[in-house]
Amino acid sequence: MKMPLNIVKVGGAVVENDESLNTLLAAFCSIEGNKMLVTGGGKIATQMAKDLGIESVMIEGRRITDEPMLKIVTMVYAGYVNKNVVAELQAKGVNAIGLCGADMNIISCVKRPIGRIDYGYVGDVKSVNATALKTLVDAGAVPVLCPITHDGLGQLLNTNADTIASSIAAAMAVDYDVTLTYCFEKNGVLLDPDDPKSVIREMRKEDFERYRDEEIVSGGMIPKLENAFNAIDAGVNKVVITNAQNLGTDSGTECI
Repeated sequence: MKMPLNIVKVGGAVVENDESLNTLLAAFCSIEGNKMLVTGGGKIATQMAKDLGIESVMIEGRRITDEPMLKIVTMVYAGYVNKNVVAELQAKGVNAIGLCGADMNIISCVKRPIGRIDYGYVGDVKSVNATALKTLVDAGAVPVLCPITHDGLGQLLNTNADTIASSIAAAMAVDYDVTLTYCFEKNGVLLDPDDPKSVIREMRKEDFERYRDEEIVSGGMIPKLENAFNAIDAGVNKVVITNAQNLGTDSGTECI
């Protein structure tokens, strides 16, 4: 029988706000057993870029990462956000360790080829070093991973945090009974973006495709749901999309 493993991904809108971050981390600390945290931080990176006079470009919910933007997201994701979260968890008695994809070769990526869109220094996941992560988890550590990866040739890459979480969950599902939870500022996937109570409680892949075509889901929710269903297809036991305040409850949208 596989041991349970909870993997929680938290978005930038949560980590940039002290109150919402503290609520999320308190709920995360209360999860018993093996766990990991994957952090975003997109809004903080966008604000820092603005402060430095660098334009942020988003297409279909994904960031275009040229060389100046790569430096910013590395500073924000692998630096400030990651280490701030690790420090907060340590203060709460959780033995957290902050990692980017280059550490222990945790996540190896390939630079996305130029096609219809040139995403710049954006990485697509090639492999996840599940053995290294398992070693840390089994030793009682709680990995906190940021979405900065590498190509094995010395080049850092920016990789979608939802993809990081999905890929890690899929790799760890070989050895663990994995629950993947995406936490953000809304109560789940909404039928009406203006009605916080219109949560879709269960969603199948065909439902998602229909909602996407009808533009009920759009922007950053599209890659989030794509990654959720990729994880399900890869053997992850359960995927939930919910408000950070509801972590550990039955609220939110479950992808089935």
